[in-house]
Amino acid sequence: MEKHRVIIVEDDEITSLNLNMSLQKHGYSVVAMCDNTSQAKNKIATHNPDVIIIDISLQESNDGIELAKTIKEEYDIPFIYLTSYSDDDIIAQAKLTEPYGYIVKPFDPGSLHATIQMALFKYQQENERKENIDSLKVDKLNLEKLLYSKRSSDKPIVPFGGGDYHLDISICETFYKGKKIKLTKKENAFLRLLVAQLGLVVSFEQAMNYVWEEHGATENSVRTLVWRLRNKLETDIIKNASGIGYYIEE
Repeated sequence: MEKHRVIIVEDDEITSLNLNMSLQKHGYSVVAMCDNTSQAKNKIATHNPDVIIIDISLQESNDGIELAKTIKEEYDIPFIYLTSYSDDDIIAQAKLTEPYGYIVKPFDPGSLHATIQMALFKYQQENERKENIDSLKVDKLNLEKLLYSKRSSDKPIVPFGGGDYHLDISICETFYKGKKIKLTKKENAFLRLLVAQLGLVVSFEQAMNYVWEEHGATENSVRTLVWRLRNKLETDIIKNASGIGYYIEE
C-alpha cells in the first residue's frame, strides 16, 4: 500500500520530532519538517504532499493561519491544524480557512492517526462530488442535443405527456393542447430537464445542479418546485421515484 506523504510545519523541535515518529509508526511518509512558512511553501511546491499538519502559532504569531490561506488559494491539499490555543478569536480566524481537522497539544498518537484518516476521507469525498458535478455540467451542455433528438418532425417541437403537451425548444416554452403554460425560469428549466430525459429519472442532485447551479438548493427546494409545477400542469404527468427524484413517462 502506498504511504500517504505528510509535511509537518511546526517550530517547536520536540513536538515536530514526536509528530514525525508517531506518523512513521502509523505508516505515513514524512517528506518534510518545516519550522517557518517560507520553508513550508518551498517544500509544499516540491513534494506536493497528501496532507499538511500546521501549527497555528508559528513564530509566536498566527503565521500558521496565513500559511493555510496560501494553501487554500494556491494548492489543492488538505491541511490539519495543530494547536494549544483555546482563544476564541484565534479559533474563529482558523475556522475561516476551512481546515480538515484539529489536533490539540499535547497530541495523542491514536487521535492524530484518526484525524488524518478522516481528513483524507473527507478530501476524497469532496473530490468525488466535484467530479460528479463536472459530469452533470457536461450533461447540461448536451441537454439541447437531447431535446433536439426528441423532435417529432423537422420542427423544434418535442411532444410529451401522451402528446397533449409539447415543448418548443426554439423559444423555450411549454404548451398544453396548443395553449401556452406560464412557468417561472426554474420551473421551465426543471421541465426541460425532465423532457430531455423522458422515461429516465432525474435525480435530486441533477435537478439542484441544473436548475439552481448549486446556489443553496436542497432536496426540499426540488420538492417545492415540483409541487408548484404540478399545480400549473393540466394533468399529473410528473411521477415520483421515491427517494431518488422525478420522471415523465416516455
